[in-house]
Amino acid sequence: MTDTKSTPIHISGIPREKAPEPPLGTDPIIFGSRYYSTEFADKEWERMWTRVWQIAGRVDQVPDPGDYIKYDINQESIICIRSSDHKIRAFYNACQHRGNQLVSAEIGTLASGEFQCAYHGWRFSDTGECTWAYCEEDFPQGSPCGKLNLVEIPCQTWAGFIWFNMDPECTDLREWLNPVAEHLDSYHMENMKRTHWVTIEGTWNWKCVQDNFNESYHLPFVHPQTVTTMNEHYSGCQFDLYPSGHSRMLMPGGGPGPQYTGKADRTFKSLQQTFDFWDFDPEPYRNDLTGLRTALQGRKRELAESKGYDFSRYSDEQLTDHYHYTIFPNISFSMKPDGCIFLRSAPHPTDPNKCLFDMWYLTMFPHESTEYYSNSMRDWVSLDHQVEHITGLAGEVSCGPGIDQDVAIWTTQHKGLQSRGYRGEYLPTQENRIRYFHQNLDKYLAMEPT
Repeated sequence: MTDTKSTPIHISGIPREKAPEPPLGTDPIIFGSRYYSTEFADKEWERMWTRVWQIAGRVDQVPDPGDYIKYDINQESIICIRSSDHKIRAFYNACQHRGNQLVSAEIGTLASGEFQCAYHGWRFSDTGECTWAYCEEDFPQGSPCGKLNLVEIPCQTWAGFIWFNMDPECTDLREWLNPVAEHLDSYHMENMKRTHWVTIEGTWNWKCVQDNFNESYHLPFVHPQTVTTMNEHYSGCQFDLYPSGHSRMLMPGGGPGPQYTGKADRTFKSLQQTFDFWDFDPEPYRNDLTGLRTALQGRKRELAESKGYDFSRYSDEQLTDHYHYTIFPNISFSMKPDGCIFLRSAPHPTDPNKCLFDMWYLTMFPHESTEYYSNSMRDWVSLDHQVEHITGLAGEVSCGPGIDQDVAIWTTQHKGLQSRGYRGEYLPTQENRIRYFHQNLDKYLAMEPT
């Protein structure tokens, strides 16, 4: 009988090589009008938003033919439906008769197997074909059936997400995500379950959110608790900018960095749930807190199977560190060994001084477990519970203990960006991802409208 302890395990992990730095320059380009100008927001919509891949929802929301989800962005509404051939398709939510929206529910199932317009009764199959029109013989142009079909747009899936693109000539999703999809495949997000789903409306521009999640410079001040459990200092982190416009940050976790001068008890208290779950005694590292990280990695590797996890596809660093990927233009994946924080900003449909912000938490439940304590969300979650979509204004609903701290700062930042006294950015190197984000946005704005 083979001794599994002595059997070599192939650990693939995520490539950690530093990406080459593109030339960025230092002259200010991020001026306040980018955040509050209606003209600028209109250009973003016409030239950028209608060309990029976006996420409508999760694949597990449409398990059966006829199941659909609706996602609204700006003034557009998209329906994603699992058709009778089991393919997931995306259509504009507009009847081809006189434009009435076909569905208003966020999630649903076609009762008759077809879409039916509530205004004049036109019907469309789950593949988008117009199958029936009242008084079809009365149209001088000929019957609309089989001719005036729903307008379909590109739709693909990756990592359990349903993606769509309003550009019919768009690049294939996986190619567009390069190299992020290749990196994050090891997490098998398609096997995670969304256990938290919050959408808030706030009084800031969507780019305030993206700027925030493109840097860690704010952590000691907005998230002071983090210095006890991670090395947020730029000297210990890695920042990568990819030619695709996406970027990432690698931040050591599982213990503080060498610059931490606080008490060990603060670190032990912050990581208590983690220590308890992994039966880990931190006391031997009271006077060597930087040793916690590798010791905790080893403990997780040792107990993974008994705890219901398969960590063979993870590197040791993935077991403790924070792998934060920002997907241009508006999505962030903050990866954890037991799940993922999904963060998304979207433009308000009428006011660039407002934003719709989404926070999801995707939980990887241990094998054969139906309940689990999510340390990131400080909450018990259930595999059998259908997550409720919580919506509200900023300050009225919570996005979780850490993200609430981010939310609290964006309103005052947006107000400051409108001041005559703000003359453009002055960034340290560790904030290069912000400048890179805005430079990529400018590339789209230089294109002709779609």
